[in-house]
Amino acid sequence: MATRLCDANLSDLPAAIARPTYDRSAVTPGIVHIGLGNFHRAHQAWYLHRLMQQGEALDWGIIGAGVRPYDEAQRRKMAAQDYLTTLIELDPKGTSAEVVGSMIGYVPIEEGNGALIAQMADPAIRIVALTVTEGGYYLDPATKKFDPSHPDIQHDVAHPDAPRTAFGAMVAALRRRRDADIPAFTCQSCDNLPGNGEIMHMVIVSLARLMDAGLADWIEANSAFPNSMVDCIVPATGPKELALVQDFGVDDAVPVTHENFRQWVIEDKFCAGRPAWENVGATITDLVHDYEAMKLRILNGGHQVIAAPAEILGIETIHETMEHPQIKGLFRKIALEEMAPHIHAVPGMTPEAYVDLIDERFSNPKIADTVRRVAFDGSSRHTGAVLPQIRDAVAKDTPLDGLALSQALWARMCAGTREDGSEIIANDPVWDDLKAAATAAKDDPSAWLAQRHFYGALADDPRFTAAFDKWLRMLWSGGVVATLKTYLA
Repeated sequence: MATRLCDANLSDLPAAIARPTYDRSAVTPGIVHIGLGNFHRAHQAWYLHRLMQQGEALDWGIIGAGVRPYDEAQRRKMAAQDYLTTLIELDPKGTSAEVVGSMIGYVPIEEGNGALIAQMADPAIRIVALTVTEGGYYLDPATKKFDPSHPDIQHDVAHPDAPRTAFGAMVAALRRRRDADIPAFTCQSCDNLPGNGEIMHMVIVSLARLMDAGLADWIEANSAFPNSMVDCIVPATGPKELALVQDFGVDDAVPVTHENFRQWVIEDKFCAGRPAWENVGATITDLVHDYEAMKLRILNGGHQVIAAPAEILGIETIHETMEHPQIKGLFRKIALEEMAPHIHAVPGMTPEAYVDLIDERFSNPKIADTVRRVAFDGSSRHTGAVLPQIRDAVAKDTPLDGLALSQALWARMCAGTREDGSEIIANDPVWDDLKAAATAAKDDPSAWLAQRHFYGALADDPRFTAAFDKWLRMLWSGGVVATLKTYLA
């Protein structure tokens, strides 16, 4: 019989499972984290938990939060087990489990986000962090600037005390703190975005300025927006993961599996203090942009490069994708010849060595990371991680043939059918638009590049458009494997 996960049962868990050694009743709130998915619990919450295991940072407990109705189901599951999470590390040498206890509460989900605003207005909260995915920042996909025309943003401007978005709630909480003469909190993005702190700064201040110019000025002068780079492969939790935690002897409704690798690189730019994350392996540096460029371009961009051909061929997991010789070859050739030349080395890691590291991580057979999860929201992930690399190649007149092929593969995938005739189910917030463009592009490849909100001036570059046209026609006429063999030859 598995032991139900909760504070009262921690001492009854199997001896092999690590658990909190600190008194969780002594932990007090310091951080609100919005977007409490698997990644946060396997990454940022784990770093804080490790500090607490050393007797540090007990005044930095995490309060989870969400802004959508579907977050309520997660909140209830977490509350039923005292906000504890079982983390299962999927090391090729063997799995292990530990229980993380740095999260101590979860704000009730309600329309208007009143409870969340009140929690963030509490003087004890000194950091508000977010993991809301690349597509959650209300940016124009072509310009990457704040989009004030989005209906959610328009709603928040019209209803500043009952906002719909996380950013509107943060602005409302900062307004309360200003009006009560309470210091501002640090706004910390933990998403895979280049310059994520700068983007957070732009969104928060721009939204505040639409409501109250004086408040925007106060936020500019008093808050902080550190850049960071986060890295850990964390699969979605499904029946396999739920069965695995039971095998460990733990009854956990929301376990998390993760690879045996973590990295967190943080700019030391906080307005109200921070935990000493560097004491448990985080890197505090002014070189965040170099680290994030390496990770976003090779890992996140590499994920998009391999996910599209895998989906077209009906391959289900990333490690199986890397067992396919042509897809593995595609990743390595693009990464080494078209990505690495635009990336700076960081202390202890060259771009070429990083390609080898990512190859090893993608190939981990213990990580059942699905192609579908990796391919999700390509309209945000390609525009964030791949298209900037094509723009660099155009500007510097460097090779881009493989990057153009990655776009042709994405277009072929978005047509919605695999080579075996089976359907690729909608997997993007704008799937209908993508599918329509991909269908038209089967006969006229320029129809895909006509999505100017993604490609902008790239659609006018003759070198890129010629390569894209060649590859997309070849994919439709000869198939994925033959096309990849041609590229690799």
